[in-house]
Amino acid sequence: MSSAESATQQELFEKYVIPETEVMFRVAMSITRNKADAEDLVQDTMLRAYRSIEKFDGRYPRAWLLTILRNAAINRVRRKRPELMRDPDLTMQRVADTDPDTADVEAVVIDRTFDADVEKALHSLSDKFIEVIEMVDLNGLSYQETADALGVPVGTVMSRLHRARAKIRKHLASSEVAKGRS
Repeated sequence: MSSAESATQQELFEKYVIPETEVMFRVAMSITRNKADAEDLVQDTMLRAYRSIEKFDGRYPRAWLLTILRNAAINRVRRKRPELMRDPDLTMQRVADTDPDTADVEAVVIDRTFDADVEKALHSLSDKFIEVIEMVDLNGLSYQETADALGVPVGTVMSRLHRARAKIRKHLASSEVAKGRS
């Protein structure tokens, strides 16, 4: 590769990839639920994007990057499957462990009972509903960006989001917190 091609590759990377780093990290956190794994996933995504940046047409860089991120996450899970089968208890323990230093300031301020009810409502949903809630409501992605990242039509994203929100509302309406505040 000549120095001119390398400079162009670097310029394209800085133009399309670097500005999306924060969004990629938030989505990676929602997928992995672990800061170190999310950082690794973003790094892997950025490396893959750098290698193929010259093939990118410049349209919808966020969707392009989130598709790469999703595929990288899927590949990571596939590579880890043998480990899951060897020691499922250890793997589940790793998933259950959380870092207390990552607690958000808002989480401390918000009423813990209500927060627990919201979390319980969210985790009562199937994965396909949790994904759209996290991407749209928590990470601020558009319907189109979410659809591109998940590889589904925009209408599917809208439908899943509507149904997920309705299920969360129903759960919260029947919770102890709602009964106590009436």
